[in-house]
Amino acid sequence: MANTFTSRLRVAWNAFRNRDPAQQYTQNLGDSYGTRPDRLRLNLGNERSIVASIVNRIAIDVSEIPIQHVRIDQNGRFLETIDSGLNNCLSVEANIDQSGRHFVRDVVMMLCDEGSAAIVPVDTSSSPYDSNSYDILTLRVAKILEWYPEHVRVSLYNDENGRKEELTLAKRTVAVIENPLYTVMNEPNSTLKRLVYKLNLLDAVDEQSSSGKLDIIVQVPYSIKTPARQEQANSRRDMIEEQLKGSKYGIAYIDALEKVVQLNRPAENNLLGQITYLTNMLYSQLGLTEAIFSGTADEKEMLNYYLRTVKPIMSAVTDGIKRVFLTKTARTQGQSIMYFIDQFSLVPAATLADMADKLTRNEIVTGNEFRAIIGMRPSSDPKADELRNKNINPPSDQPPVQENSAPVNDVQKVSNNLKGE
Repeated sequence: MANTFTSRLRVAWNAFRNRDPAQQYTQNLGDSYGTRPDRLRLNLGNERSIVASIVNRIAIDVSEIPIQHVRIDQNGRFLETIDSGLNNCLSVEANIDQSGRHFVRDVVMMLCDEGSAAIVPVDTSSSPYDSNSYDILTLRVAKILEWYPEHVRVSLYNDENGRKEELTLAKRTVAVIENPLYTVMNEPNSTLKRLVYKLNLLDAVDEQSSSGKLDIIVQVPYSIKTPARQEQANSRRDMIEEQLKGSKYGIAYIDALEKVVQLNRPAENNLLGQITYLTNMLYSQLGLTEAIFSGTADEKEMLNYYLRTVKPIMSAVTDGIKRVFLTKTARTQGQSIMYFIDQFSLVPAATLADMADKLTRNEIVTGNEFRAIIGMRPSSDPKADELRNKNINPPSDQPPVQENSAPVNDVQKVSNNLKGE
């Protein structure tokens, strides 16, 4: 059919004009919320402290590392990516609400906050209880409520009704992951828990000191050792409070013999020093620095952070997924779950040219492979896909000269001519 104005008008659709008025108010869309119901909420106390920013920083850095369902050789080397439902959940779309990267971020935040997390396959091609051969279609992270010998009870978000429900699932169908930094972050008397407790105390002190109190002392011109004098002083104090409360501009009067002593600040404590000490200790135990949060960390600091914090968490996540969701037969066939850290993202731009020369000259990567690393399109030149040293001339197509053939001298030439005659 010709692409005319009439044909375009016949199939055109507008979200505001083509809605059916009869179904606009009658269809049941399910429960509604003012905020996203499946979003992970940190425990009470963590959201008001620096701990939330630490957990969020770690979760973001871990989720930036791609996780793929791959095939490896007998030496454990990467061969190819397997196009499966599990790979789609880890890299593209984990469920109707989350992408693969968002899902991994929720897993890490659950690990850091609770100490453990459960990755639950919500939709599968067949029942995991009937067969080990099934394809995973959607994944969600769940909070573990109770532990049993072979089962766990979890709190899982149901996207069909928009509510969190409690389910009891077998451990062989759920990837249970424990935080490798559990003793630092989740133990009852760990460094992070002590820091959270001190921060909550500091918040309570700050809230009390900023609650509108004047912090003044009124000196009365008589002794208050007797109960009658104490009652008189209390009455005088209530009178001054009533004057300040009922005055438009907060003005009150006192007797000529009375004195007012104003406290510049409340009594000091050592909370701030303890918080500073615990914060530095937590940073050292997690491999963090202030430069990492401010974005000014050098290559050595970032490498130390990735080796001590990011890599153990990522290894725990991938090992848990591989252990449960890949059968022994699949692992024997070379299937695995791998993560790929982009080492070049930690390298300054000034050293990329030197690295490109060394990697291509030593025939480690091709020109197009390195162009993909730095975000450039591949070159159409066939030489860009050749794995060879560009500083050495390629071998010519002419046949090589035989080494054993001796040069022909003038006497041999004359002899050959006579024989020809």
